[in-house]
Amino acid sequence: MKKQWVLAIVLCLALLTVIQQLTTTNKQLPKKGYKAPAFTLTALNGQTYSLDSLQGKPALINFWASWCEPCQTEAPEFSKLYELYKDRIEILAVNVTSKDRVEDAQAFVGKYEIRFPVLLDTKAAVTEAYNIAAIPTTYFVDENGIIVDRLFGTTDPKLLEQKFTQLLR
Repeated sequence: MKKQWVLAIVLCLALLTVIQQLTTTNKQLPKKGYKAPAFTLTALNGQTYSLDSLQGKPALINFWASWCEPCQTEAPEFSKLYELYKDRIEILAVNVTSKDRVEDAQAFVGKYEIRFPVLLDTKAAVTEAYNIAAIPTTYFVDENGIIVDRLFGTTDPKLLEQKFTQLLR
């Protein structure tokens, strides 16, 4: 009987430990169908941008760095799509500045003639909130602030435009 009590206590303690670990270390990842984490960042142009300030406009949030080759590959596509859809959708390019240099980000913007807001995540707060493990990573957020899709890595230009137009429906 005493062995059963000891076993029961040990099992309860193990269960409590597991529950505690799950509740303290299991971050809720931003995912499809859920509200996108709010943020406010300063852009290269000195203006402050926030996800909440878009007021009913869908957005694409792209996490990138100047040294990232896939980011360099997709930059011209983002610029092209921005020119086509800028009145109806916003692109927020979040530079992972904690792993990049502002000077390199500025050179990147000049080289690819980027006209949409380029935000500086100097303290990695937004990168962490979105749990970015690899770049480029792109989130598609509808006019209500809900994540409707997420892409990792370089995306085929046709698929990227398809995702853009889906946000506008």
